[in-house]
Amino acid sequence: MVVDAHVHVWDLQAHDHGWMPPDAPIRRDFGLDDLRSAVAGTEVSSVVLVQVINDADETRVFLEHARSEELVAGVIGWIDLARPDVDEALGALAGDPALVGIRHQALAETDPAGWLRSDAVQRGLEALDALGLPFDLMIRPEHFPAAVESARAHPSLRFVLDHLGKAPIASGQVEPWATGLRALAAEPNVWCKLSGIHTIAAPGATYADLAPFADVAMEAFTPARVVFGSDWPVSLQRASYADVVQTAARACAALAPAERSAVLRGNAREVYGLDQLQSTRSSMRAG
Repeated sequence: MVVDAHVHVWDLQAHDHGWMPPDAPIRRDFGLDDLRSAVAGTEVSSVVLVQVINDADETRVFLEHARSEELVAGVIGWIDLARPDVDEALGALAGDPALVGIRHQALAETDPAGWLRSDAVQRGLEALDALGLPFDLMIRPEHFPAAVESARAHPSLRFVLDHLGKAPIASGQVEPWATGLRALAAEPNVWCKLSGIHTIAAPGATYADLAPFADVAMEAFTPARVVFGSDWPVSLQRASYADVVQTAARACAALAPAERSAVLRGNAREVYGLDQLQSTRSSMRAG
């Protein structure tokens, strides 16, 4: 069985998705029915819903999905980490066992590195750490130094780098991305998602184009800190869901069985504490 630690759903009428070009093939609603259809026929047994936009209402909707849909093992939601009352607000949000992490679309900020380094956001990261919630990093290679600083400032907070840090797969230029990634991987509290690699590749890219970047991530973080995620449905612009899952399997083909299982399932359960929601569901049924 496989855990997909990075999927999205969206309702274009309910929330503004200005990041999406008007002519994008994915500019339509994607809901739980679409997700179930995509997963059917693959080895994926559960998924983690990840915030798409910096909107608290979207997180509320995602948490409702997690309570009603067995396929959803948890939610990586959003909260304004810079808000003055972040401790109280985050504490209230974390009362829902379906919340397994927080992400902020830092790339929507004018200065993503400056945003991450700001005193207000650093206080927000402290609040996350106090609650044991990981933080997903949505950044590009030029922001890696700021991420390293944050990881060192909060050594017990788990950071998860999304999409290999937007690796330049389309250009095929492994360096200087690889050097920056290794510096980030040197921090033991940072994990890496093998996610979105089709999305950031050039149209028509083959596995040979993707493999060098997946290999660097696997070597830098080791299989103990790499987590599979599809980035569905954004990934549909380049590949089918089944193809994305197959790519992850190929990236793990040379690993020992236990390592392969960790990347495809165990690491997601560990870093996001996915067993908590399952335990809550079991208790509710027993009650």
